[in-house]
Amino acid sequence: MAALLLFISVSKKCVKCKEAPAALVIRAGDAYCRLCFKDFFVHKFKAVLGKNRIIFPGEKVLLAVSGGPSSCSMLRQVQEGLSQKANKKLRFVPGIAYIDEGAAIGQSVEERQRTVAELQAVFQATGFPFYILPLEQVLDLPASVVATNPSPSEQPASAYKAAVGHFVETDGSNNFPTPQEPKKMLLPHVQESHTLQQLLGSVKTLTAREELLNTLRQHLLVHTARTEGYSKLMLGDSCTRLAVKLLTSISLGRGAQLAQDTGFSDSRYGDIILVRPMRDYSAKEIAYYNHLFTVPSVVIPSVDTKTVDKASIQRLTESFVTKLQADFPSTVSTIYRLQLHTCFMHISTLNILGTCVLQVFSASCPSLTVKPSTCVTQDQREAAECMYEMVRSRALRPMSAVSVQPGYCCG
Repeated sequence: MAALLLFISVSKKCVKCKEAPAALVIRAGDAYCRLCFKDFFVHKFKAVLGKNRIIFPGEKVLLAVSGGPSSCSMLRQVQEGLSQKANKKLRFVPGIAYIDEGAAIGQSVEERQRTVAELQAVFQATGFPFYILPLEQVLDLPASVVATNPSPSEQPASAYKAAVGHFVETDGSNNFPTPQEPKKMLLPHVQESHTLQQLLGSVKTLTAREELLNTLRQHLLVHTARTEGYSKLMLGDSCTRLAVKLLTSISLGRGAQLAQDTGFSDSRYGDIILVRPMRDYSAKEIAYYNHLFTVPSVVIPSVDTKTVDKASIQRLTESFVTKLQADFPSTVSTIYRLQLHTCFMHISTLNILGTCVLQVFSASCPSLTVKPSTCVTQDQREAAECMYEMVRSRALRPMSAVSVQPGYCCG
């Protein structure tokens, strides 16, 4: 990557300042120098938070950090946005939550402790309070965690400006957390790890196992936010990740939940609102930023590590989207624009959407065609049957009369 950046800097000028040599090219024609790219990256993060006005000044926000590039980049944006020298400072009170999923992938105690130690060093450098949560804790959660708690009454638009004024008057100095002392994570009992492994082992397919893990992870994060007094939960899903999730959700029959699963905010839990401020960033932008500005991240294996593309629907979709993005750089942005209109899709465009998703699987797996009888696995067969029936009968119903132009999809 260093050689590539050197070549770019010699051959092009920054499109913003027109003076400094370019350090990277995000898209064709979008070459940025190092400083202009940082300004662009930081402004996008603050702009999406300011535009939506969901997080009020002084509000406690829990950052879900997995150790990956996107969530660590999000943590860096919050850290710099709260610094004294920041322009247009962020005004919320952050905390960090990390879920240790070592038991789910069969890691030893030593491996889990080594990973946690690396992340603790990153978290302690921020000065924010942090919570290391073994996934086994989900086994002790109360049933109420899945219930929708009463949400706070909706406030008028003027309430946000009033909250900003009050925060500025009080200087907000009493709201920010004090640095934490280093602490050692208490690993769960061996029996709890065995119970969790039995639960995951009872799920026969990798597709279902990934869905189960995602559900358990989200419930544990929501419960932690409630018990620790946080009203917002900030996730690090990038645009690329959400594009994959959109196509995967449709294939798994979760089309009705697309707005919640991939939108900027998710209020399904009532009192805890999930927000995704990294949804406007592609994986390429995040990788460039982390490389140029030395954002630390930790490589942590997951349940689909070293699996083939056809191992699960999630893995197959991710492989297709990333490979297509390499040849056609507008792939992720096109799917992203489709997501923006998902809740307002007209029935006349449903056949376009269905055809696109079927092409995802037929292009990546030739044996998986529109006819469900030719699928190679039960999960893929069910996904193809769902999509095949959706296209054939147009069973879905529009939520409004707003339509999506064909250019947003197959173009």
